[in-house]
Amino acid sequence: MNDTLQILFGLLGGLAVFIFGMNMMSECLQKAAGEKMKSILELLTKNPVMGVLAGALTTAVLQSSSATTVMAIGFVSAGLMSLPQSISIILGANIGTTMTAQIIAFKISDYIYLFIFAGFAVSYLAKTEKVKNIGQTVFAFGLLFLGIETMGGVMKPLAGSPFFINMIEKVADIPVLGVLVGTFMTLVVQSSSATIAVLQNFAEQPLADGVTSVLGLAGAIPILLGDNVGTTITALLASVGQAKDAKRTALAHCIFNLSGCLLFIWLIEPFAVLIRMLSPAGPEVAVISRQIANAHTMFNLAMTLIWTPLLPYMVRLVSGIVREGEKTSQELSEPMFLDSKLTAQPAAALRLVEKEMVRCGECANLLLLDLSGLVKAEDSKLSVRMLEQTDQARRLYEQVTEYLAELFSAGSMSEEQANEAAGLMYLLGDFDRIVFLSQEVLELLTVKSEKKKKSSAFSKEAQRDLEHSLALIGEMYEEAFQMLLSGDREKIKKIRKKKEKMLDLSLHMRKAHMDRVAKGKCSAKLTKPFYKILNALDRLSNSCANIADHEIGFLTQKGEYGKLM
Repeated sequence: MNDTLQILFGLLGGLAVFIFGMNMMSECLQKAAGEKMKSILELLTKNPVMGVLAGALTTAVLQSSSATTVMAIGFVSAGLMSLPQSISIILGANIGTTMTAQIIAFKISDYIYLFIFAGFAVSYLAKTEKVKNIGQTVFAFGLLFLGIETMGGVMKPLAGSPFFINMIEKVADIPVLGVLVGTFMTLVVQSSSATIAVLQNFAEQPLADGVTSVLGLAGAIPILLGDNVGTTITALLASVGQAKDAKRTALAHCIFNLSGCLLFIWLIEPFAVLIRMLSPAGPEVAVISRQIANAHTMFNLAMTLIWTPLLPYMVRLVSGIVREGEKTSQELSEPMFLDSKLTAQPAAALRLVEKEMVRCGECANLLLLDLSGLVKAEDSKLSVRMLEQTDQARRLYEQVTEYLAELFSAGSMSEEQANEAAGLMYLLGDFDRIVFLSQEVLELLTVKSEKKKKSSAFSKEAQRDLEHSLALIGEMYEEAFQMLLSGDREKIKKIRKKKEKMLDLSLHMRKAHMDRVAKGKCSAKLTKPFYKILNALDRLSNSCANIADHEIGFLTQKGEYGKLM
């Protein structure tokens, strides 16, 4: 194999190991700190500074600005976060992402294989998921640096190549060319951290004197600026097909990095002088990696300080570019909050599922209310509308179930998150059961209504009992649903009392019907449909009680008194 191919394959292989290690580390950190991410994002207030801090901390922990950006876009699209809050998170994410370059600047080449072995050993021998995640994180950390070391090793011959040196000189002398190179590299690799890692390795290659960097800090800064421009593509892609505020958030990310590039491209030399003053002293090849990391941090920190007080103007700007479109009616069967791009971030995805679950619960509640109204006053238009609603509600439930299945198949959930997802799926089953049973009662009542002309309608006494039963079930469901929303465990007592009352009422209705049949007040042919209705009502009351019992069990399992939203 010739030297050129060996360098190319070594560079690509090292880059692949680096990206794999970084993604693996990010995934393991998400499993270990997923619930903490939820808490961090809940710190958001109207104060943009808190949003910046939350974005920076989340990105630093997850080691992925793309994950934070996609998460923010998903939240603002679902209405869980306002546009100013999402933009402040994006600003903070740009600071948090610089931590990767700072970590890379540490020289731990002597300990790479120790990290890999220790991480593997802990992961292999771990008995708990938490310890296993820690081991895999350490293992991935070692792989990350192994990739860096591999790239650095194959790049050393390049320092002696006249062609390579000439190309680097052109990039260093023409800042715009450096910006284009950095943008292109990030677009290809789809990782700003990987691009900066390659840049740090390139810059560490010495010239013939063994001291001077082949690229230099002034030559590295334009490539660094291009890297920041290229990373905005991920946000733009994540906003495709999303709500207007999601598009505005992605656009704000672009404006942030483009404005920074346009500003700093005229200040490369003084910026380089400042970075050298703030960085450790020593031979250029020994400190250039740290200088690049510091330049990356200082650039994003400076732009965040500039834009944070200007956040209202940023909101106006992106709102003016992405204008309000015509509002279209939201189909009941279509999810409003789920985002397929967030399946890799289960902490965020589960919050969207919770939001959608509230909508699912409201669908079931609406059907129960309409069913009660249909018994009181037979309305053919209402029955037709209800049949359409039941079909739409069940299609919605199917899509939420599929989304939860995607979360499981993604393999990014911790054991706690998997239990939560399973609990939500179980709860969704109760909602679906309530809709199905409501549809069954509806169809039986519709048949009864159609036969009314033949004097086979239920008696007024039976009708009053049905109204009473449905009202009681409606109260049970409302209290169970409110329990989900508030986490109020005291409601379980009322629900269980109403369930006992419903059992007594069901027995009374069965006996009363047979008495009416015996006295000739009611047709015996109505016994079968009437009893089918009563069976469905019994199952409806059981489902309402199941919702409350599930919530009690879920809260007990978590060791806290939480709520759905």
